[in-house]
Amino acid sequence: MNWDWGAVRDFMPHFWDGLLVTLQALALGSVISFALGLVWALLMRTPSRWVRWPVGVVTEFIRNTPLLVQLFFLFYVLPEWNITFSALTTGVVAIGLHYSTYTMQVYRAGIEGVPAGQWEAATALNLPLRRTWTAVILPQAIRRVVPALGNYVISMLKDTPMLMAITVLEMLGEARLYSQEHFQFTEPLTVIGVAFILISYPASLLLRALERRLVR
Repeated sequence: MNWDWGAVRDFMPHFWDGLLVTLQALALGSVISFALGLVWALLMRTPSRWVRWPVGVVTEFIRNTPLLVQLFFLFYVLPEWNITFSALTTGVVAIGLHYSTYTMQVYRAGIEGVPAGQWEAATALNLPLRRTWTAVILPQAIRRVVPALGNYVISMLKDTPMLMAITVLEMLGEARLYSQEHFQFTEPLTVIGVAFILISYPASLLLRALERRLVR
């Protein structure tokens, strides 16, 4: 096997385009998953079973069906109901929605990990419920779960190649397209593999350091 540096050089403009799309999908998907996951977690703590039951059914369904199936559903089925988004928007929504059901569990664990004394102190101070959540409970809960949320960001990064299935040209999509057009597979796919390592491994080290700092 001969390594062709010329192919690497020719592929790099496509790589940067794919990297930008990958990072966009990752950033926006993370925002959706973090925000929606917190909403799910709070709804699951409401006293009304008429709220908890539908939320539980929906989140269990999403969590227990493959992300790829959800991508296909949003991209191919919703247009039949006159609901149409761009491929990238569909991918972002699918990733965010899918991972929100996992971040929900992280938030729930963080909230349940807040000492009972904090709730009792808020009650003793006669704090309104909204103030109790925003000033006492959530700041402590979120601080506890930051490393776990970060792990899901890395998981989302590794799932972004699935967006290729709905025509989004993220990094792997660009590599596949270039390989098919030029009949050179080794160089572009190797570049993509190295890129994922260079992004995910330092991120995992950063999360470990952050976790050690937060548990002090």
